[in-house]
Amino acid sequence: MELAGALQLGELAAAFAALPVFPLFDMAYFIVSILYLKYEPGAVEMSHKSPFASWLCAMLHCFGSYILADLLLGESPIDYFSNNSSVILATAVWYLIFFCPMNIFYKCVSFLPMKLIFVAMKEVVRVRKIAAGVHHAHHRYHHGWFIMMATGWVKGSGVALMSNVEQLLRGVWKPETNEILHMSFPTKASLYGTVLFTLQQTHWLPISEANLIFFFTMFMIVCKVFMTATHSHASPFAPVENFICPVFFGSVSSGHTNHHHNQHGASHEVSHPPPPPAKSKEELNEGTRKRKAKKAE
Repeated sequence: MELAGALQLGELAAAFAALPVFPLFDMAYFIVSILYLKYEPGAVEMSHKSPFASWLCAMLHCFGSYILADLLLGESPIDYFSNNSSVILATAVWYLIFFCPMNIFYKCVSFLPMKLIFVAMKEVVRVRKIAAGVHHAHHRYHHGWFIMMATGWVKGSGVALMSNVEQLLRGVWKPETNEILHMSFPTKASLYGTVLFTLQQTHWLPISEANLIFFFTMFMIVCKVFMTATHSHASPFAPVENFICPVFFGSVSSGHTNHHHNQHGASHEVSHPPPPPAKSKEELNEGTRKRKAKKAE
């Protein structure tokens, strides 16, 4: 029974890994990506003032990961735009989300039950892109572990990593929103996932690629659907990171903080002049007599 169950699971994983992502899963990926673009402040106004800039931003949201991966591997960054079917499909989704009469299409796809389905389908595409990026880099650089990890990472989270470029197209400059400084859950998950796929590709992880795609996709779907349904931004990795990071990377010393605070406070004490000395009792009485004399006059 256990062997039969393992065979059935292996067959299910193999069938899932062979499932084509175009057009349905790709369309879901484009819908969720462009929905997030429309949520950005000023995106709707920009789409009416400059439709071409809005379209470019939408294409970055849809194909930014391919652009970054091609740049890393020394290939043409516009190579993926030769895929006419995908570009036309992404353009149609952009137009319907921003310009459909009465926002009918936007209201339908942003309806939470529908949106959760699209979010789940988007994670299927994300994991496939990570696996494809690692496999592509492995073909070019057979022993380049870090190249495999970098390529798989940008394939899974390239849109977020290019967020500052996309903001510039919208006329916004927010360097403090750099994704590398403040990683979101998809970016972290793509990084951890690409490590797993690299270990699998180099035969250090004893699992088939199909099984790894299946299990990691299920993990991503469960996490992203739950976070979207509950409007949560908390990372599932936070408890593990909070335990491991202080052990390996240390934490900010409280003594250093207090020392800095004391120095900062001392500088403020020096910068302010001391208050004037209090007047003596005789000086106060003399001032009172002078005021009374003026009133009498």
